[in-house]
Amino acid sequence: MSTVDQALSSSNLSSNWFARKGYLQGVFWIVLVCLISNLNDILMRLAGTRLPSMQISFFRFFFAFLTLIPFMIVRGKEAFMTAQPGFHLLRAILGFGAVAFWCTGVGKAPLAVVSTIALTVPIFVLPMAFLLLKENVGWQRTTATLAGFAGILVIIKGTAGEEALLSSLYHLDNGSVFLIAAAILFALSDILNKKMVHQESPLTMLFYFAAGTSLLGAIPAAMVWETPTLTELLYLFCLGAGGNLILYFLLKAFAATDVSALAPYRYVELIFATFFGYILFHEIPTEMTLLGAAIIVPSTFAIAYYETRQQAKKA
Repeated sequence: MSTVDQALSSSNLSSNWFARKGYLQGVFWIVLVCLISNLNDILMRLAGTRLPSMQISFFRFFFAFLTLIPFMIVRGKEAFMTAQPGFHLLRAILGFGAVAFWCTGVGKAPLAVVSTIALTVPIFVLPMAFLLLKENVGWQRTTATLAGFAGILVIIKGTAGEEALLSSLYHLDNGSVFLIAAAILFALSDILNKKMVHQESPLTMLFYFAAGTSLLGAIPAAMVWETPTLTELLYLFCLGAGGNLILYFLLKAFAATDVSALAPYRYVELIFATFFGYILFHEIPTEMTLLGAAIIVPSTFAIAYYETRQQAKKA
């Protein structure tokens, strides 16, 4: 075989790996979700706090919709065809509802509570995956997810103090109830995406989600409208494009393996956040942050080792 043939063969194997279903492929895509999600958070931070959160959410959905139109046109009529219009509507309602509840809660709850509840989504996903998707969750996945959440609590405790955190969570009138409702809706969205990913193309799912959430978010955004600057529009455009990438990578992950198998890896997002905070904003990680990371990282490696061994036994 010539050098060119070997290179082509290697390229085909590489592309086939990304297209195949499997645990490691799912992990690869979910880690990309965490990475792009952090980059989107940075964009929101750069955009500043001048614009209302509901308006930022609307622009995120609207620019996601606009950036998908050229791809839909290239794909042609079949890209717009769907056998699941009701599911697309439900996805849009869940997505918009989650963001609306989240924006409301963020304005009322302490930062420590926001950070903690944001990372409860994997915990809600586990029972939903068992009940609605009939996945074999198992004690290994549950333990890894709970261990990751324990690492999160260590980090939050170092940030806000245990008494302040527990007090805020106990008194739900401060916005915690909105944040918990949002986390449940985000988890339900994950389950619905998993159910649909084998029946619809990712592009079709992206398009109808962006279109539906844009329509639902237009009126609330208009009620608090502030005219954005050109710089803010650029950030918001990138935010919308990044939102498309997040959902696309998420769908690829769900197509590759079980939702419950990927739940522990959602906590990798905090590792990325710590890294970018240090590099871009000179935020020095505290000892509690490093201790929490020391709990999260081994738990994800442990479940990765277990899942790959199980996959090898089935092969």
